Amino acid sequence: MEQQLHIGTSGWHYKHWVGTFYPKDVRQKDFTGYYTRFFRTVEINNSFYKLPTPETFASWRNAVPDDFIFSVKASRYLTHMKKLLNPQEPLSRFFHSANALEHKLGPVLFQLPPGWKVNASRLRNFLAQLPPYYRYTFEFRHPSWYTDEILDLLRKHNAAFCIYELDGHVTPFHVTAPFVYVRLHGPQGKYSGSYTEEALQGWARQCLAWQQAGLDVYVYFDNDQLGYAAFNALRLQELVAKQQV
Repeated sequence: MEQQLHIGTSGWHYKHWVGTFYPKDVRQKDFTGYYTRFFRTVEINNSFYKLPTPETFASWRNAVPDDFIFSVKASRYLTHMKKLLNPQEPLSRFFHSANALEHKLGPVLFQLPPGWKVNASRLRNFLAQLPPYYRYTFEFRHPSWYTDEILDLLRKHNAAFCIYELDGHVTPFHVTAPFVYVRLHGPQGKYSGSYTEEALQGWARQCLAWQQAGLDVYVYFDNDQLGYAAFNALRLQELVAKQQV
């Protein structure tokens, strides 16, 4: 079976996309339906700030096509407040809600704080307590985490090293799982600017190379300024389709 390539945006419920990606006559309640005309995946970002209820997750599940995939960003309570310590109860609470997505639940993203330096023992204990039947990816915002020990821990648990670009920093392209997870936060500072055609062509070639190597690929644009994320994701889809021919 051909490996899957999922391209979308980080979040989609942006009022400031009205008049850019969303036509001016599209109402907020119709954002999801309009988004799914173009994409078959999205990264749920607001779950980082407040965990949606199971009913909210279920409503999203019911509002999208059957082949749609939601990646979900885990709560900052786990990553920024607890710093992965004693995760049993918050993990249980998270999955109690997120499982309402059923088969449309994709990878779970853990974004670690930018000021938190490497702590291998904390990550080791956290990984050991994760339910084994989900996909996980870790976005390390401090480069001290880019070590062989950390990469080996991720490989042991089939968890992905999140590849990202943020404010001029591009992580190494480490592959530690049967899938690759990419977050593109914008080429002109945090969450701003539009990626150039040359940059998008480069990402298209890289995504296809990963896919041809037998890896599923998830790519989410987070440069939400002026709807750039949606337009860049659309163009990347087009470039991938052209290069696949």
